[in-house]
Amino acid sequence: MSAREEYQYAVLRAVPDVERGESVNVGVVVFSRRHGFLGLRTVVDEARLRALHPALDVDALRAHLDGLQEVAAGDQAGGPVAGMAASERFGWLTAASSTIVQPSPIHTGLCEDPQRLLDRLFDRLVS
Repeated sequence: MSAREEYQYAVLRAVPDVERGESVNVGVVVFSRRHGFLGLRTVVDEARLRALHPALDVDALRAHLDGLQEVAAGDQAGGPVAGMAASERFGWLTAASSTIVQPSPIHTGLCEDPQRLLDRLFDRLVS
């Protein structure tokens, strides 16, 4: 069993029409420096998103989220950012840099198993 260590997380929200300000949770990113963990899970609920904005380019949203997955995983396909240290990638993933995918404020806590935490947060907040 791992020790309880600090973690940080943010929820990623899709905002199909920034003028209306409505959002749908589409992902969670968790970072734990001491566990050496950075993980991201996403899902696109097309029906919910289209209910907010029927003309939304869902393929573009999926491509954006796929790019974030590559960065989180440190995959070279994610470009130069994917080669950064995990803490820098977490900062990049949680920065307000897009109008359609927006991060929540960063939350902190203690956990023993960051992957299990990611799964639990994803189930509770996204799926």
